[in-house]
Amino acid sequence: MSETTAAPSVMPLFLADADVRAVFDWTDAIDALRRAYAAPANAAMFPPRSMARGEGLWLRTLSGINPDGGLMGAKLIAASIRNRRASYLIPLFDQETVELVALVDAASITGFRTAATSALAADALAASGDLEVAIIGSGFEARMHLRALAAIRSIRCARVFSPNPASRFRFVHDLADLDISIASVDSASAAVAGADVVICAARSRDEKPTLRADWLEEQATVISIGSTLPEQREVDVSVIARASLIVADMVEEVAHDTGDMVAAQHAGIVFADRLVSLSHLLAEPSAGKTDGLKLYKSVGAALQDLVIAGMCVDRARQSSRGISLPMSISPVLK
Repeated sequence: MSETTAAPSVMPLFLADADVRAVFDWTDAIDALRRAYAAPANAAMFPPRSMARGEGLWLRTLSGINPDGGLMGAKLIAASIRNRRASYLIPLFDQETVELVALVDAASITGFRTAATSALAADALAASGDLEVAIIGSGFEARMHLRALAAIRSIRCARVFSPNPASRFRFVHDLADLDISIASVDSASAAVAGADVVICAARSRDEKPTLRADWLEEQATVISIGSTLPEQREVDVSVIARASLIVADMVEEVAHDTGDMVAAQHAGIVFADRLVSLSHLLAEPSAGKTDGLKLYKSVGAALQDLVIAGMCVDRARQSSRGISLPMSISPVLK
């Protein structure tokens, strides 16, 4: 062994996407996120994401140090817009030894952590009792959101809209195991009418909003996950104008880097006094019980990725899933 390096004490675990799906559990995930958001953290532990851009390419990095003292790491997203493909990777390091603990294919983790965090927010914001749910979108994120919410709340019925009837049919078929009455409808407004919780999980065509305030019930809770960049749109500015409370997983990024909020600012809508963090909502549950429309906007956060990836690694080791790599990097002694 070199005098300038320390031999790793454990070989890192590689989790493929199939391993992540096999070990993932909604209840454990939501509980882990609830604990993580309750732990004291400072802004320096989770800096703003960075984005390297090329011609039709981008590489996005979300990094963080888990406040529980266990792991630190990052999620890397490599995307080729021109080729319509992306790869997701999470390396996890032990905070004490800085050894590489795991490499995780994060394709499914991205959907799992977003949905689990949204369910956590919806549970805090929505009225008690059975829920009537609307879903705009019928892809992976939309399916995961209904599964996550169903794991912690009783759902009376659900309605789904997306422009493709075949996709809506697959949505209903794929979620039949939830034993929830799910109807496929022909418009977003029909899906939303009467809903307690509205989940927006579809990329809009030509970046036009998919949800308007005049479709919504007075006390509805809206979950919006599809506008994470300045050029992206999901909810109309009327939703932001009407919301009595706006909750964000990353307050500064939601306020300044998402197309929905940028459009609201350009329309002269002031929302700073109604915008709070998810951590604040969970620490002060009464904040979510205000009258009127409530909006949760998510851009995704490194905390979510690290918590869910760490949970999956723990569960994979317990069930002997994944591949123990034959080599690791050796921490350099400084």
